[in-house]
Amino acid sequence: MKSTLLLLALPFLLLASCTKEKAVGSNDLPATSTSYITAHFPDQTIVHAVKEFSDLQITYTVYLKNGVKIEFNQNGEVKEIEGSNALPDSVIPFALLHYVNTNYASEFIKEWKQERTKQKVKLSNGIELEFDKNGNFLRVNN
Repeated sequence: MKSTLLLLALPFLLLASCTKEKAVGSNDLPATSTSYITAHFPDQTIVHAVKEFSDLQITYTVYLKNGVKIEFNQNGEVKEIEGSNALPDSVIPFALLHYVNTNYASEFIKEWKQERTKQKVKLSNGIELEFDKNGNFLRVNN
Protein backbone atom coordinates (compact mmCIF):
# COMPACT_ATOMS: atom_id res chain seq x y z
CA MET A 1 0.00 0.00 0.00
CA LYS A 2 2.76 2.44 0.95
CA SER A 3 4.76 1.67 -2.16
CA THR A 4 1.69 2.23 -4.35
CA LEU A 5 1.09 5.63 -2.76
CA LEU A 6 4.75 6.52 -3.23
CA LEU A 7 4.64 5.55 -6.89
CA LEU A 8 1.50 7.65 -7.40
CA ALA A 9 3.01 10.66 -5.63
CA LEU A 10 6.39 10.47 -7.36
CA PRO A 11 5.38 12.24 -10.63
CA PHE A 12 3.87 15.11 -8.66
CA LEU A 13 6.98 15.48 -6.52
CA LEU A 14 9.18 15.49 -9.61
CA LEU A 15 7.04 18.14 -11.29
CA ALA A 16 7.07 20.30 -8.17
CA SER A 17 10.86 20.30 -8.08
CA CYS A 18 11.30 21.27 -11.74
CA THR A 19 12.50 24.72 -12.64
CA LYS A 20 10.80 26.55 -15.45
CA GLU A 21 11.92 29.91 -16.82
CA LYS A 22 10.11 32.34 -19.04
CA ALA A 23 11.27 35.67 -20.45
CA VAL A 24 8.86 38.45 -19.51
CA GLY A 25 8.47 42.11 -20.31
CA SER A 26 8.82 44.87 -17.73
CA ASN A 27 5.02 45.20 -17.73
CA ASP A 28 4.78 41.61 -16.42
CA LEU A 29 6.87 42.35 -13.31
CA PRO A 30 5.20 43.06 -9.95
CA ALA A 31 4.55 46.78 -9.51
CA THR A 32 6.71 46.90 -6.37
CA SER A 33 9.73 45.65 -8.30
CA THR A 34 9.39 48.20 -11.09
CA SER A 35 8.88 50.95 -8.49
CA TYR A 36 12.05 49.76 -6.74
CA ILE A 37 14.06 49.91 -9.95
CA THR A 38 12.73 53.38 -10.78
CA ALA A 39 13.55 54.66 -7.28
CA HIS A 40 17.06 53.19 -6.92
CA PHE A 41 18.25 52.94 -10.54
CA PRO A 42 16.50 55.90 -12.21
CA ASP A 43 18.97 56.18 -15.10
CA GLN A 44 18.86 52.49 -15.98
CA THR A 45 16.60 50.52 -18.27
CA ILE A 46 15.59 46.90 -18.06
CA VAL A 47 17.43 44.88 -20.70
CA HIS A 48 15.97 41.49 -19.87
CA ALA A 49 13.63 39.96 -17.28
CA VAL A 50 12.99 36.32 -16.42
CA LYS A 51 10.18 34.75 -14.42
CA GLU A 52 11.23 31.50 -12.79
CA PHE A 53 9.00 28.83 -11.30
CA SER A 54 10.94 26.62 -8.90
CA ASP A 55 9.91 24.56 -5.89
CA LEU A 56 6.42 26.09 -5.95
CA GLN A 57 7.88 29.61 -5.73
CA ILE A 58 8.08 32.37 -8.29
CA THR A 59 11.09 34.66 -8.62
CA TYR A 60 11.86 37.42 -11.08
CA THR A 61 15.39 38.16 -12.23
CA VAL A 62 15.90 41.55 -13.85
CA TYR A 63 19.01 42.60 -15.76
CA LEU A 64 19.67 46.34 -16.09
CA LYS A 65 21.61 48.14 -18.80
CA ASN A 66 24.56 48.81 -16.44
CA GLY A 67 25.00 45.07 -15.78
CA VAL A 68 23.22 44.97 -12.41
CA LYS A 69 21.16 41.85 -11.75
CA ILE A 70 18.27 42.10 -9.28
CA GLU A 71 16.27 39.15 -8.01
CA PHE A 72 12.76 39.70 -6.63
CA ASN A 73 10.36 37.32 -4.92
CA GLN A 74 6.81 36.83 -6.22
CA ASN A 75 5.63 39.88 -4.26
CA GLY A 76 8.24 42.09 -5.90
CA GLU A 77 10.45 42.33 -2.80
CA VAL A 78 14.20 42.35 -3.36
CA LYS A 79 16.09 39.17 -2.51
CA GLU A 80 19.46 39.84 -4.12
CA ILE A 81 21.37 42.49 -6.07
CA GLU A 82 24.62 41.88 -7.94
CA GLY A 83 26.81 44.25 -9.90
CA SER A 84 30.42 44.74 -10.87
CA ASN A 85 30.51 48.35 -9.66
CA ALA A 86 29.36 49.94 -6.42
CA LEU A 87 25.68 49.44 -5.68
CA PRO A 88 23.74 52.59 -4.76
CA ASP A 89 23.81 53.27 -1.01
CA SER A 90 20.02 53.43 -1.09
CA VAL A 91 19.73 49.68 -1.76
CA ILE A 92 21.89 48.63 1.20
CA PRO A 93 20.32 48.49 4.68
CA PHE A 94 21.77 51.28 6.83
CA ALA A 95 23.39 49.02 9.46
CA LEU A 96 25.30 47.07 6.81
CA LEU A 97 26.35 50.20 4.95
CA HIS A 98 27.54 51.81 8.19
CA TYR A 99 29.56 48.71 9.12
CA VAL A 100 31.24 48.57 5.73
CA ASN A 101 31.96 52.32 5.65
CA THR A 102 33.46 52.12 9.15
CA ASN A 103 35.51 48.93 8.77
CA TYR A 104 36.24 48.77 5.02
CA ALA A 105 36.28 52.43 4.01
CA SER A 106 38.34 51.87 0.85
CA GLU A 107 35.99 49.15 -0.48
CA PHE A 108 32.50 49.25 -1.95
CA ILE A 109 29.58 46.84 -1.86
CA LYS A 110 28.99 45.10 -5.16
CA GLU A 111 26.54 42.40 -4.02
CA TRP A 112 23.80 42.21 -1.38
CA LYS A 113 21.67 39.19 -0.57
CA GLN A 114 18.87 38.71 1.90
CA GLU A 115 18.09 35.22 3.11
CA ARG A 116 15.51 34.05 5.62
CA THR A 117 17.61 34.69 8.75
CA LYS A 118 20.64 36.60 7.49
CA GLN A 119 22.03 39.08 4.99
CA LYS A 120 25.30 38.97 3.07
CA VAL A 121 27.37 41.55 1.22
CA LYS A 122 30.31 41.05 -1.11
CA LEU A 123 32.90 43.81 -1.23
CA SER A 124 34.99 45.01 -4.14
CA ASN A 125 38.03 43.15 -2.74
CA GLY A 126 36.11 39.83 -2.75
CA ILE A 127 35.49 39.65 1.01
CA GLU A 128 32.03 38.44 1.96
CA LEU A 129 30.46 39.70 5.18
CA GLU A 130 27.52 38.06 6.91
CA PHE A 131 24.96 39.85 9.09
CA ASP A 132 21.87 38.72 10.93
CA LYS A 133 18.41 39.75 9.78
CA ASN A 134 18.61 42.94 11.88
CA GLY A 135 21.97 44.00 10.41
CA ASN A 136 24.24 42.90 13.25
CA PHE A 137 27.64 41.72 12.03
CA LEU A 138 28.19 37.96 12.38
CA ARG A 139 31.33 36.95 10.48
CA VAL A 140 33.63 37.21 7.49
CA ASN A 141 33.19 34.46 4.88
CA ASN A 142 36.20 33.84 2.68
